[in-house]
Amino acid sequence: MIILGIDPGSRFCGYGILQLEKRTIVAAGCDVIRINEKLALSERLKILYQEVIQVLDTYKPEVVAVESIFYGKNIQSAFTLGHARGVILLAIAEKDIAFAEYSPREVKKSVVGNGNASKKQIRYMVQQILKLKTPPPNEDSADALAIALCHYQRFKLGI
Repeated sequence: MIILGIDPGSRFCGYGILQLEKRTIVAAGCDVIRINEKLALSERLKILYQEVIQVLDTYKPEVVAVESIFYGKNIQSAFTLGHARGVILLAIAEKDIAFAEYSPREVKKSVVGNGNASKKQIRYMVQQILKLKTPPPNEDSADALAIALCHYQRFKLGI
């Protein structure tokens, strides 16, 4: 089974892959889809959609776990994130792949044990849990692996 975790964004969209065999993680990888922030939002969303389709076609996950929207101080950022999530969910739906959604707090709690964990703590714990020789290359890819780990823990527990 392959679980794909996605940390949505319109400029940086992290993704992390966990490969399972008999409910044990046997491989993990991650990367970031980088999109030029100087492009118009509609163009960034088009590129994001195309790149997510390519990731889905390459890794062929059985399930995709996506972080839900959180509301910060900037409402415009929340709207932009909503648009990015929309094109990601469309790509997942078009490929007819199972989908799960987790709040940022839920992901942090499942990986670090604290719903208020910092990005640095998440990155460290992802490295420890997956026994990676080096930490994930950036926060977005670490967050994506954390989202995939959150889903894995639910799957493993049968929740």
